[in-house]
Amino acid sequence: MSSSEPIMSGNQSLCTHFTFVAFSSLAELQPVLFFVFLTIYLFTMGGNLLIIGLIWGTPSLHTPMYFFLVNLSFLEMCYITSVVPQMLVHLLVETKIISVARCAAQMYVFSILGLTECCLLAAMAYDRFVAICHPLHYSLLMGPGVCLKLAAASWTTGVMVESAQTTWIFTLPFCGTGRIQHFFCDIMPVVELACVDTSHNEIVMFVLSVLFIMTPCLLILCSYVRILVTILRIPSATGRSKAFSTCSSHILVVSLFYGTALFTYLQPKAAHTPETDKATALMYTVVTPALNPVIYTLRNKEVKEAFQRLTPRSTLSLTP
Repeated sequence: MSSSEPIMSGNQSLCTHFTFVAFSSLAELQPVLFFVFLTIYLFTMGGNLLIIGLIWGTPSLHTPMYFFLVNLSFLEMCYITSVVPQMLVHLLVETKIISVARCAAQMYVFSILGLTECCLLAAMAYDRFVAICHPLHYSLLMGPGVCLKLAAASWTTGVMVESAQTTWIFTLPFCGTGRIQHFFCDIMPVVELACVDTSHNEIVMFVLSVLFIMTPCLLILCSYVRILVTILRIPSATGRSKAFSTCSSHILVVSLFYGTALFTYLQPKAAHTPETDKATALMYTVVTPALNPVIYTLRNKEVKEAFQRLTPRSTLSLTP
């Protein structure tokens, strides 16, 4: 069966639909995969909603660090929702078709959220840098206005850069069967379906990826170099441990996110294979958003304490 519905334009057959074939070789396992991914999705949504609720309802957590964490949790919920619900539906149906317009919408949302997360993680690193390296000026340097500007700049950068890139991608003509060796409309698998030479455009995309992925990454690295130097100058082991503990959750999240992002988007095209692309995509679209609530609740003392204070209160309120 054809995987797209073509229309004729001169001598070319242009796609109006795409078909995902990522799990076509795993037909017998698709019900199991549906249950696994549904469980992860519900856990991710519940965990991030719990973090947002705890921060919202705990006045002691109304600080810049947790303001950015609320932004990150909201972003992660949108991020996983842009991919997983459609994947769940496709695991239950035989023909895994998506229109070009819906594919474009998914890429807009997914890519905007991805770049916004890069910028938000950089803003969170800057917050930790100020808190540890300039504690006496923290209230001045990280006031509410500054936090709002940093968050707004993160979202604006994501929207502007990725809207332009995705718009360019979907001005390309797509030909042939329209079979995407993936489970969602990621950038490279879609560009590969274009029936024109995209080599020059791929170079521009690579440069943009280096600029807008590596710049926040370098800001994070610079922040943590300064943080490390400051921590090592603290005379007591207890003080060093306390200072590092405020950064450990963020370091883990950055490592997970940037590890997969750099591997995926900064590789040369020749190094990409469908298998590695799908594996790394599962990491940053499904696994990483699910791990973030775990990292920020299990490794964050203040969040754990807020949860423990809430739990007895909730249990008592349910007691007749």
